[in-house]
Amino acid sequence: MDTKVEETLRACIQQWNAMASADEEDQEGAADHFQSSFYVWIEAVRAWVQDMQPAPESLDAFMALPDVEEIMDLLPAPLHLNFETEAELILDNFIREEEERYD
Repeated sequence: MDTKVEETLRACIQQWNAMASADEEDQEGAADHFQSSFYVWIEAVRAWVQDMQPAPESLDAFMALPDVEEIMDLLPAPLHLNFETEAELILDNFIREEEERYD
C-alpha cells in the first residue's frame, strides 16, 4: 500500500476510535477531527490513484486491487460505503467542494 495512504488511513482510524469513545461534551470536536482526517486520507487516495499506471477503469476494478482489499479490511465497517462513494468520485475525476462533504 502507498505509504501516504497507509499513514493517513491509520490517522483516520485513530480519529474514528477517538470519536467513538469521546464523552458527550467532546463528541463534536472529535467528530470534526475525524472528518478532517477522513478527507486528508481521501486526498492521499486520490493522489495514489492518479499515479497508478494503468489506472483502474471501474470501481469494481479498483475495489478488487489487493491494496484496496487491505484498506477495506482495516477500515471500520460503517465507513465502507463512504470510502466506496469517494473512490467512485475519484475515478470519475470529480472533486467534492468543501460544503458538499459529509456532515
